[in-house]
Amino acid sequence: MQRLLALLFFFGLLLSCEEGQQFSSLDPVNWQSRTVTSPVVDSLVTGSTYLSVYSSIYSLTEHKTHNLTVTVSLRNANRTDTVYVDLAEYFNTTGHLIRTYFNRRIYIAPMETVEIVIDEMDKEGGTGANFLFDWAAAPDVNPPLFEAVMISTSGQQGLSFTTLGVPID
Repeated sequence: MQRLLALLFFFGLLLSCEEGQQFSSLDPVNWQSRTVTSPVVDSLVTGSTYLSVYSSIYSLTEHKTHNLTVTVSLRNANRTDTVYVDLAEYFNTTGHLIRTYFNRRIYIAPMETVEIVIDEMDKEGGTGANFLFDWAAAPDVNPPLFEAVMISTSGQQGLSFTTLGVPID
């Protein structure tokens, strides 16, 4: 019986430890494998896109929130042309930079989607979190598309919604 209690205590201690937990699903090594190493044509059109996301949302009052898992999709809607993303920055509700996912040009192949997932336990972003993306594409091709899906489930209740990135100057 004492062994069982000790085992349960140790298991509970293990589950309660969050130190060193990584909240983003994509390790920087994954971004390094997408880094563009050869020079890209100078004639690329560049732009920036703002994407609102919610790592938590109010429920009942402003004093109660629900945490959400955020899936950010970076999409290339071109059949034959590659698009590039130069920077992906994640900000919290007050506008402070939480993390930079990459700041070197990465590629997104034709019709490919690359994702950033923010864990439901990552509450740093808050109710007004957002991303800024700087991107580049050849003239006359579709710019990259940035979308987010937020979801949470508890028991038999589920909550989900989406946001779409908007171009900014």
